[in-house]
Amino acid sequence: MAYWVKINYEKKEYVVDFERVTAFCCEPNGRVTFWLPNSAIPIVIIPHNNQEDYQKILEYIEHVNNSESEDTYWVKISYERNEYVINLKCISSFCHERNGRITFWLPDSSIPVIINPASNPESYEKVLDYIHQTTGYSLSEN
Repeated sequence: MAYWVKINYEKKEYVVDFERVTAFCCEPNGRVTFWLPNSAIPIVIIPHNNQEDYQKILEYIEHVNNSESEDTYWVKISYERNEYVINLKCISSFCHERNGRITFWLPDSSIPVIINPASNPESYEKVLDYIHQTTGYSLSEN
């Protein structure tokens, strides 16, 4: 199901299907970044410059955090002082290190996300569960 939203950014209008956005990054200063689908172009919305579009994004993030769908598997991850909301179904590879960390790369950007079991235990378990449910593989410490 499409979730089309019109966003104004850098004197341009974008019409974006948020169902195809793979991740949102919420920074402590309030900025929200997402990457256009099939592109590495980041859209950065600052609340005091663009309150209307900022609110649209927050409403969508709340929507995906509260919904259960077969097409998505959203998880919230704290990483490098930012909060990422990521659709794990869009991730195509995971790297599990001997120290337990899991790394994956956001599809429409080159940003790696590294999850540590000690600092992010709830999200770490969700990622492990997702990997097991989706692939049948269990990642465990060696």
